[in-house]
Amino acid sequence: MNKNSNQKIITQILCIAWLIFTLFPLYWIFVTSFKSPIAVTGGPTYLPWIDFEPTLNAWHDAFSGSRGDFFATFFNSVWISVAASLIAVVFGSMAAYALVRFTFKVKLLAGVVFAASGMSCYLLAKEIFDWKDTTSMGFAFLCALILSVTSNRLPLPGPILRNNDVVFWFVSQRMMPPIVSAFALYMLYSKIGKDSGVRLLDSFAGLTLCYVAFSLPLVVWLMRDFFESLPIEVEEAALVDDVPRWRIFLEIVIPMAKPGLVAVTMITIGFVWNEFLFALILTTGDWQTLPVLLSGQNSYRGDEWWAIAVANIIAIAPMLIITILLGRMMRSGLMLGSIR
Repeated sequence: MNKNSNQKIITQILCIAWLIFTLFPLYWIFVTSFKSPIAVTGGPTYLPWIDFEPTLNAWHDAFSGSRGDFFATFFNSVWISVAASLIAVVFGSMAAYALVRFTFKVKLLAGVVFAASGMSCYLLAKEIFDWKDTTSMGFAFLCALILSVTSNRLPLPGPILRNNDVVFWFVSQRMMPPIVSAFALYMLYSKIGKDSGVRLLDSFAGLTLCYVAFSLPLVVWLMRDFFESLPIEVEEAALVDDVPRWRIFLEIVIPMAKPGLVAVTMITIGFVWNEFLFALILTTGDWQTLPVLLSGQNSYRGDEWWAIAVANIIAIAPMLIITILLGRMMRSGLMLGSIR
C-alpha cells in the first residue's frame, strides 16, 4: 500500500470521526426526548430498546400544552421569520442593486443637516404646536429628510461619502449590540401605542418591523456581492433598447439572481428564527417566539431534560431542513458572489 493510499485512508477516518463528533449532540438530544425520567437520571444510556425503553411521554407533554403552548409559539416564529425575511429581501435587494449599478455621493454635511434639523423640528413641534411625541418625531423626520436631500444637492464643502461608505454604514448597524437599541425600541413602541392607539408591543407588525430593520444590513451586504457578479452587458443591451430600469431589474436581474435571493432569504430566516433578545423585550405572550419559550423551560418543572430535548428538537428541526436545502446553494449561490 503506497503513501497516497495511506493518507487517503487516514483522511477518511478523520472525516468519519469528525462526522460522528458533530452529529452526536443531535443524536443525544433525539434519544433523550424518548427517555423516561429514570432513564435520564439513572446514568448514561445510548441505545433505545437496549439501554432503555423509549416512551412518548415527553412528546405528549409538549404538545398537550403542559410545558407551554408550543403550537402557538412555533407558528409565531414561522410567520414572523418568513414575513420579516421576505420584506427585508425585497427592500434589501433593491438597495443592493442600486449600490452596485448607480453612483452615490452623500456629503457629510448633509448628514449633519439631517441630525440638526431633525432635533430642531422636533423641539419646534413640541414647544410651539404642542404635538404628541410620535407626531413630533414623524414631522421632524420628514422635515430633516427633505432638508438633507436638498442640501446634498448644494455645493457643500467637506468629505463626500460614496458607495462603499454607504455599504459600510449598512454593515456597521450589525456591529452595534442589539441591547443598545432594544430598550429604545421598546420605549418607542410603547409611546406609539399610548399616543396613537396602534399596538406594536407584543404584535405581529411590531416584531416583524423590528426584524426587517435587524435583517436589512445582512441582506444588502450579501445581495451586493450577488449583483456584482452578474454580467452588466445584458443590462447595457437592454438600456440601448430603451428598456426602463424597473423592467431591467424585475425581468432581467431578478431572474439571474434567483439562486442568490433564495439563499439569502433562507439565511435571513435562520437569523430571525434564532433571535432572542428583541422577542424577549417586545413580546409578553400573544406573539412570543420559540427562543423565548425555550429559555423558560426550566421554570416550569425544573431540569426535566427529556422535555427540554423535545423543545429543542422542535426549535432546530426547521433550521436543519433549511441547512440541507442550502447544501447545493452554498456552492452554486453564495460562492457565486466571491467570483470576480
